[in-house]
Amino acid sequence: MKINQLFFTAAFVFFTTNAFCQTSTTLSTYHGADATLKSYKALFILDDADPKKMHMILHNIENSLDDPRLEGKLKVELIAFGPGVKLYLKTSHMDTLLLPLVKRGVIFAECENTMKMAKLTPDQLWPFVSYVPSGNGEIIIRESQGWVGIHP
Repeated sequence: MKINQLFFTAAFVFFTTNAFCQTSTTLSTYHGADATLKSYKALFILDDADPKKMHMILHNIENSLDDPRLEGKLKVELIAFGPGVKLYLKTSHMDTLLLPLVKRGVIFAECENTMKMAKLTPDQLWPFVSYVPSGNGEIIIRESQGWVGIHP
């Protein structure tokens, strides 16, 4: 009986170790999807005033722009609406994070409906912010045009 247990234990260790090694080999050779298209378009969506969320979305944009597969092929827009307008308020002091992305071609857009509801004027937001009639309208149009919507 002990020989059978020893045999089954040895067989189990052999097969599980072998399976793990195959998985490790497969993972080490995987390099992600190939960027075979001439261009890519990403619409990042912000409807949250949480500073952690704002920093995360800007970091996600930066990571996307830094992906070597997308170099020179990626167009990015960030649409903010509702509480997300806080990102663009001059009082938020987020310009130090936004300006480097502006220089990299990122479009920062704000919903005019939010502006009206919050009784905000364009002079309260950074001058590089663009305006669209509605945030949801921008999402609908962009996604219909083939933009990938990203709402972290």
